[in-house]
Amino acid sequence: MRSHRPLWRRTPPAIFPVCLGVLGLGLGWRSASEVLPVAEEIGDLFLGAGMAYYLYFLLFYLRKLAARPAVLFEDMTTARARAGIAAAGMAMMLLAAALLPFGVSAPQVWWLGVAMQVAASAIVLHALWVEPPEERHFSTFQYLTFVGPLVGPVAGVPLGHVWESKAMTLAALVPYAIITTGLALKLARGEGPPDKLRPSLAIFLAPHCLFASAFGLVGYDLGYEIFYWIANGIAAVMLLLVPYMTRGGWTPVWASFTFPIAAFLNMQVLALKHGAGLPAEIGAWAAMLIGTPVITAIAWRSNLAWVTGELAEKSQAARA
Repeated sequence: MRSHRPLWRRTPPAIFPVCLGVLGLGLGWRSASEVLPVAEEIGDLFLGAGMAYYLYFLLFYLRKLAARPAVLFEDMTTARARAGIAAAGMAMMLLAAALLPFGVSAPQVWWLGVAMQVAASAIVLHALWVEPPEERHFSTFQYLTFVGPLVGPVAGVPLGHVWESKAMTLAALVPYAIITTGLALKLARGEGPPDKLRPSLAIFLAPHCLFASAFGLVGYDLGYEIFYWIANGIAAVMLLLVPYMTRGGWTPVWASFTFPIAAFLNMQVLALKHGAGLPAEIGAWAAMLIGTPVITAIAWRSNLAWVTGELAEKSQAARA
């Protein structure tokens, strides 16, 4: 039975990675229309839906914080919620990219996203600091928190914030190296994720795609080439792991599939613009044909779970 309490009081941060995926998908389709025979309107439709989806949940979460600000720190008890808060800032930076053709306060929106991302990193660092040492573990969710600024160049470079975009990209290499090393050592010890968190392995694809795109946008060609081919290799492995990652059925962690697919699509479209040719074209079409129904279905399922309270319950969202 549904609670009589308003849904907004338990708005889950776990919804923001889905928002990030929908916005990324829309940007990918819109960019693809410049190099592939696809209609630009498809991207605009996804971007319109993604903006509404994101702002709807963002306003609810802000209302939740206004009712009881301490709820933010209570939400920070799980890695999924920490990643969700970071995804909210990342999505704001993508929102700036979506607004670029319209010139609707895009610089202010971009800087707001940067500030949200920095604040999310600080909040998560505090949560890790106060957490008992035995409960601190490396996870792919940490890529969103500490490597998330990589989405900045998508709108930052067109807005003229080139050196800021370069700084964000290079700075992200440090946490990326730390998290990746920690995850590698963890897997070497045979410590894989529990069944219900297996979909989170898909997140591993996202930072590599984002590094390739960011390096390509700021003009670091060698970094772009290295991460582009690493990302392609990881994507091939992830396809083989799909049965393993989805074995337990749908959970809110399926949001982990959305933004890596969107990041892969945007990377391939950028590669086409850089003259990568057939491999990038195959990758772009594959990402659109597979990713579009997958991301749409997960967004729809997550919305249904939100309405019934299942999303908040399964993601252990705090209540205002």
